[in-house]
Amino acid sequence: MKEMIKLKIGEFSRLMRVTVKTLRHYEQLGILLPDSVDDDSGYRYYSVDQMQRLNAIRDLKDIGFSLDEVRDLLLSDERVPSADLLSLKISECERQLDLLNERRRRLGELLDSRKQLETMNNYNIQALPAIIVATHRATIKNYDELGALCCSVIGPEMQRLGCRCTLPGYCFTVEHSQEYTDGKIDIEYCEQVEEALTDSPIVKFHTLDAVPMALCVKHYGPYSEFGRTYAEAYRYIDENGYLVAGMPRTSYVDGCWNYDDPSRWLSIIQIPIAKR
Repeated sequence: MKEMIKLKIGEFSRLMRVTVKTLRHYEQLGILLPDSVDDDSGYRYYSVDQMQRLNAIRDLKDIGFSLDEVRDLLLSDERVPSADLLSLKISECERQLDLLNERRRRLGELLDSRKQLETMNNYNIQALPAIIVATHRATIKNYDELGALCCSVIGPEMQRLGCRCTLPGYCFTVEHSQEYTDGKIDIEYCEQVEEALTDSPIVKFHTLDAVPMALCVKHYGPYSEFGRTYAEAYRYIDENGYLVAGMPRTSYVDGCWNYDDPSRWLSIIQIPIAKR
């Protein structure tokens, strides 16, 4: 009888490009047992059949089977995935692709936002003229509520009162909160109008003084990222010899009312400043 080839674990490891540690792990799992073990030396020997079995393990892993699933398959009578199991794996791949595509989309939005922020002329110092504004002050949970507040409460009331907005439109918010409280943002919405009308319980009218100098910083992206832009703006103020000289305004140019994609939302943060 022809003697079969027997390979020591080190030689098998070298030929098959797999670590000894991995081979021992597969042995513990019961998916790739040595062909024989020398009782005296403890040396493990592998045969040509183990080479084929290792390739089968690799192939199954490459198409998404876990080691536990590989073990169950290799211990079964068929030793190959059924059509139903392959269909299930394809469905899992499709779900993972959906998740990866969504992650890629969000990463792309963030990349576009950062590129816009880094390449545009982000800092602009200008004067803000005196204006008449219609205002509404409320406490909201987050900035996502602002769009609904404008559309369902402020807008209809301004229309009922007969407000005439200036062209181009100018609307902004001022946050009155002294400190951050989760779920409670004390915010005042302001929209420039041509004339002051009689106050209502919902909308009040004010004349705002001119601001001689304001740092205007463009913010592209969702409102939850305002903190990043404020950090950059205040660093600019500090490094260029200015002081903050009034309450910041957040002006809304593009938002949920005309773009579903938050990466295309444009806000302008306006911070009154003065020279030191």
